[in-house]
Amino acid sequence: MREKVIVRVTNWVGDLVMASPALAGIRKSRPDAEITALVRPPLDMLLLGNPAIDHVMPLDRRGKHSGPGGLVRAVGEIRGKKFDTAILLQNAFEAALLAFLANIPERMGYATDGRGILLTNGVKVSSETRKKHQVYYYLDLIEKLGFKTDGHAPKLYLLKEEISSAWGLLNKFGIKKGDVIAGINPGAQYGVSKRWHPERFGQAADGLARNTGAKVIIFGGHGETDTAGAVRASMREEAVNLAGKTSLRELMALIKTCSVFITNDSGPMHIAAALDVPTVAVFGSTDPTATGPFNKKSVVVREPVTCSPCFKRTCPYKHYACLERVNAGKVLKAAEELLK
Repeated sequence: MREKVIVRVTNWVGDLVMASPALAGIRKSRPDAEITALVRPPLDMLLLGNPAIDHVMPLDRRGKHSGPGGLVRAVGEIRGKKFDTAILLQNAFEAALLAFLANIPERMGYATDGRGILLTNGVKVSSETRKKHQVYYYLDLIEKLGFKTDGHAPKLYLLKEEISSAWGLLNKFGIKKGDVIAGINPGAQYGVSKRWHPERFGQAADGLARNTGAKVIIFGGHGETDTAGAVRASMREEAVNLAGKTSLRELMALIKTCSVFITNDSGPMHIAAALDVPTVAVFGSTDPTATGPFNKKSVVVREPVTCSPCFKRTCPYKHYACLERVNAGKVLKAAEELLK
């Protein structure tokens, strides 16, 4: 019988993208295993078409798996699948508790958050690992567990019909293949300390439109429509605002059509990098060494200040100096260089 492996993947878009090389390594090491990803919806959409995964098992902690009763329900569902091995890419105590209560014989992961006692194969996080990019955080884990790696670059997979559908939508706005397309992503779910000023996104987008003839598309999630609207309102040139109007898969396909993508440190930044789209990433409170776009076609724009990186959701000093000092001209220049 095939070994049945369940992988508890991470809970954020960017983290899951950065964990994709580890998923590929697990598949390479156990090519005959039946691998299931335990994932929070709608992040399961990121795994569509990924050859490392055979099945996706949703863990909806805001829906049917919410609260203590939902946790018991999730344990029952996992136990019913009779997995042989659990690999925990997510650090949370709950991930180990689920695997333990589901009676999975082999339970592997970092021994963090006081969960080491619940693991059969616990790995300590080394000081060297903490200094690396987060892609290596997951790769170091599987290597220490005896798995091989299969390259370091994050990858996402799109279907041909999804790309065709994206172009069909863009055609309705007069955007066609061969045009220079500039994607603008002014949002970031973590907090305002990661969000560059909307009007500066607008200035950079205007510059690209004037200097290169770029067609500008503004992206954003359902909770970022105000931010995207502020970018559009600040612009003098034409732009298509698709914020709040796309699914995750549609967003991925539309990002893939871009000639250059200007973004904050965010999930869409990692999506663009994984799809090999030239990316300009503005960093403020976070550290590009750890979470920068993992792509040779990317440029990070930041202005070092003594308090950055602080990793806080809001600036404790209220002046956001790390973002205030990033001007639109520098971002525009970086984007134009990538287009060359």
